[in-house]
Amino acid sequence: MRLAEGDLEKRKAEIELLASEMKAAEEALKSKEQRVSELEQILASKDSAMNALRSKVSEALLGFQGNGLTVSTKNGNVYVSLEERLLFESGSTVVDAKGVDALKNLAKVLEKETDISVTIEGHTDNVPIKSATIKDNWDLSVLRATSILRIITSNSKVDPKRLTAAGRGEFMPIDKANTPEARKKNRRTEIILTPNLDEL
Repeated sequence: MRLAEGDLEKRKAEIELLASEMKAAEEALKSKEQRVSELEQILASKDSAMNALRSKVSEALLGFQGNGLTVSTKNGNVYVSLEERLLFESGSTVVDAKGVDALKNLAKVLEKETDISVTIEGHTDNVPIKSATIKDNWDLSVLRATSILRIITSNSKVDPKRLTAAGRGEFMPIDKANTPEARKKNRRTEIILTPNLDEL
């Protein structure tokens, strides 16, 4: 009888331990589900903010779209892609008048959207540049990016700390074909607007 009582006590302890472990597992699962739900809400909020930003940028640049300018979202960022013809003469780093107008309109949006980081990427084709002052396509792409950065900062109150100028040269082509049409597509500037993800 004592042995049966001992077994019973042992079984009772095992059941209590299992119940305790199950309760802890349920609480951990509930906590994880809550965290997943919070992250989903944050991501949905970021997506909504990105779509709103894309709409604002598209609206600000309405007159330029279809004329060498596109606005899209990719990887949680808004991309403003400007063909060379909208901004620069061939081989030049000086932004022309219509390009300055487009950049001023964009700067007004960036001024209000203070939680966005801005990367300006210059891209070229693969034809070597012939210039006494510009060393190569990489040099040209960086100088174009800094020209655009200066237009944004001199025509708005956008904090320069939020801006990065980068040159990609010919190394990130949209179209790898070695044709005039492909080279035209590759000569562009991309302005990448990235949300602050500190909340994540």
